[in-house]
Amino acid sequence: MELKKERVQILRVKSEATNQITFDEDYNVPDVKPDIGRMIQSKGEIQIEEVKLNEDQAFIRAKLCVDLLYVGEEEEGRVYSLSASLPIEETLNLEGIESGDKICLKWEIEDLSLHVINSRKLNIKALVTFFAVVDELGDIALPVGIEEEGISCKKKNVRIMGLRVHKKDTMRLKEEIPLASNKPNIHEILWHTLEIRGVDLRPDEDKVSVKGELFVFVLYEGDDEGNPLQWMEHSIPFRGEVECAGCTGDMIPNIEVSALQKELGVKPDPDGEERLMQAEVVLELDMKIYQEEEHELLMDVYTPTMECNPVVHNEILDGLLVRNFSKCRLNDRVEVKETQGKILQICHSQGKIKVDKTKIVENGILVEGVVQIKVLYIVGNDDMPFYSMEAMIPFSHVIEAKGVDENCIYFLRTDLEQLSTTMVDSNEIEVKIVLNLNALVLCREEVPLMEEVEEIPLDPYRIQNMPGITVYMVQPGDTLWDIAKNFYTTTDQIKQVNQLSTEQLQPYQPLLLVKEVQR
Repeated sequence: MELKKERVQILRVKSEATNQITFDEDYNVPDVKPDIGRMIQSKGEIQIEEVKLNEDQAFIRAKLCVDLLYVGEEEEGRVYSLSASLPIEETLNLEGIESGDKICLKWEIEDLSLHVINSRKLNIKALVTFFAVVDELGDIALPVGIEEEGISCKKKNVRIMGLRVHKKDTMRLKEEIPLASNKPNIHEILWHTLEIRGVDLRPDEDKVSVKGELFVFVLYEGDDEGNPLQWMEHSIPFRGEVECAGCTGDMIPNIEVSALQKELGVKPDPDGEERLMQAEVVLELDMKIYQEEEHELLMDVYTPTMECNPVVHNEILDGLLVRNFSKCRLNDRVEVKETQGKILQICHSQGKIKVDKTKIVENGILVEGVVQIKVLYIVGNDDMPFYSMEAMIPFSHVIEAKGVDENCIYFLRTDLEQLSTTMVDSNEIEVKIVLNLNALVLCREEVPLMEEVEEIPLDPYRIQNMPGITVYMVQPGDTLWDIAKNFYTTTDQIKQVNQLSTEQLQPYQPLLLVKEVQR
């Protein structure tokens, strides 16, 4: 008995691993840099240089790049910056992988701290976590029918997430930012941050559309000796497209976005003056795009002329439960330490989302975490005007997902859409934040998939001992198909004999059953 089958492409996790690296390193200030008097602000990021996949292992070569903004010890009020680079060579054990597999590698820096040992030496501490996942393509053969005629089939409608696109691609943002006319020319960039906020990703015809905002902050030394330190903030909306063959607007995306490269440089304007900044960001898109498909799944077969023994195996099928683009709004106030002086002006603020816990609750997903913010500001001290403070703004938000339970899986993408800091007074800052918490929730169901049907001749003794005509009282939960199978007849014959116009049955309804196979 030959089965009709339809194939659905899926993506399975082949292997995954998490490794942590602890840094506790001393770093000598380069000779060309002045002595450290007081630290203002620090930042760090991981730059991946090479990833090699071998049998059961992934080798990572990278570096931890740390930047420091500080006040010089000898010249009070003079601000400098320096950069340190710490090498990383790490091997991740990923059972079952081999050369040629695709790896999705993420990293997170926790507890980055810099301490001044003396004016020429720093201690750098950090905890770096690498998350690696290797996926593999596969397909499921869904039995949907029987090639032969005269076989009664029991079917069930299922909706399945079929994978249509799985690829990585990059998108390059390149923006020129001119200085305002009242700003002096750039002598040296001391500090900068580049942040991508409010990212919106949408599948379209053979492409994925990307839009968001690029936030740029620059602290630079101007060529005006009277007022050398300058800063500026700039927000640049951007739109772009990434080619994605086979994609359509009704598909369901699961796309991870990360910044592979962020650079800010200076170039001359048409007059030859250093008044143009060029921001360049390379975004990597790890794209998994699905199409929700409907199939009639073959659950059972029978014929009155022989015994049909289905051979099955259990498979987990994923279907779409809900997509929710949720927003969480935060409003808090933070106090500035008295030892840092009273605030005159806020220069810049930046934020980073850290999710500590996610949990399925009734009709939703609870997300808890903090937004780590850094604020650079000026105090009324001409000798040491710049200070920085850090604060943690906690959040707790439930993403609505009706019907979600412990059998579901979900993918969460967090994004900082808005961050604003304003002075309440000289000792307090008000922080307003809008977070995007986007969830894709899939319901999982384990179903038996028929591989083949064994045909076995009918037991003549069993058939002979069955009455030719039976009156059967319908039991709760009975279907016409099940009754026909158990009594070696057909649904059409039951309907004809009992003059039924529908297959709907009532509990304890009497049915006259005539055995179709006579022995």
